[in-house]
Amino acid sequence: MILKSLSVLNYKNFDERNFVFNDKINCFVGNNGVGKTNVLDAIYHLSFGKSYFNPIASQNIKHDEAFFVVSGEYLKEDSPEKIVVSIKRGQKKVIKRNGKIYDKYSDHIGFLPLVIISPADRDLIIEGSATRRKFMDGVISQSDKKYLDALLKYNKILAQRNSLLKYFAVNNTFNKDTLEVYNTQLDQYGHEIHDKRQAFLEDFIPIFKARYQAISNGNESVELVYESDLANEQLETLLRNVINKDKAIQYTSVGIHKDDLIFNISEHPIKKFGSQGQQKSFLIALKLAQFDFIKSKSHVNPILLLDDIFDKLDEQRVSQIIKLVDDENFGQLFISDTHADRTEAVIKQVHQSYEMFKL
Repeated sequence: MILKSLSVLNYKNFDERNFVFNDKINCFVGNNGVGKTNVLDAIYHLSFGKSYFNPIASQNIKHDEAFFVVSGEYLKEDSPEKIVVSIKRGQKKVIKRNGKIYDKYSDHIGFLPLVIISPADRDLIIEGSATRRKFMDGVISQSDKKYLDALLKYNKILAQRNSLLKYFAVNNTFNKDTLEVYNTQLDQYGHEIHDKRQAFLEDFIPIFKARYQAISNGNESVELVYESDLANEQLETLLRNVINKDKAIQYTSVGIHKDDLIFNISEHPIKKFGSQGQQKSFLIALKLAQFDFIKSKSHVNPILLLDDIFDKLDEQRVSQIIKLVDDENFGQLFISDTHADRTEAVIKQVHQSYEMFKL
């Protein structure tokens, strides 16, 4: 799959910009603040219908403008595809494929497989469990429509149950039967999601460990540990057991929306015991394993975005990463960096065509 061209209009700091891309490697270079990351984010937007860095759609419209449009022309399995994402202030976002509007945004997810590696990924280590669940959900959803559907339904029912708990508190009332209806539905979708997350990690963890060893050249062991309320108990039972607590706090305190993915190095949390270099290698291995997993499921080379790849990594380690993608197993690569000479020197070490875009 190849992104042949990109057009952006009123997107973030761009008035209007058009790009025609190399089929292999594309590098965006320039000073901080010129929009390198924004170009990568526009490409991400075309795959997921949202920004990687700011999910509030209207905030991606250029200041003082009324709308933005991002469009891309692709070649996928020898077939041309045009994707357009647009939004006007105060209106719903629109995603079109070859001129036809999607009825549901979720129908587009997975059509244009993509993986991004960014300094913002450090949130996976330092932030709470929601960030790591989002990572898991994002990887699985790109290749499993049923999983995404179950997740959307679970979250909708969860919101309804939470609203009911608030209603009970405000009105000083309680209806056990109504709550049980939500409990049953959460149990159904919750166990489906839990089982798919478990199956995903069984496949994913060996890929991740192999990637880490290739990047780090280190002897330390790394682990991903899945923690879930549903590991040993039915969700319906758990919900009944915490009903008094849920009534008091007015939201649902157990379920797959509380799952976490623990990151360990040498059997200790990498957040506390990993160096900056180890943490960065851990995250890059995580994302390259995501690439491998999605490719194995979709049978398409995902587009790979490397945002500010030299951040906290020396040139030797960056060179290692670039060499990892210098084979037929990888497709199109997009890189952003502040130093054109540094980027070009690393790129020239691999035997691929490339294009430099100075912003």
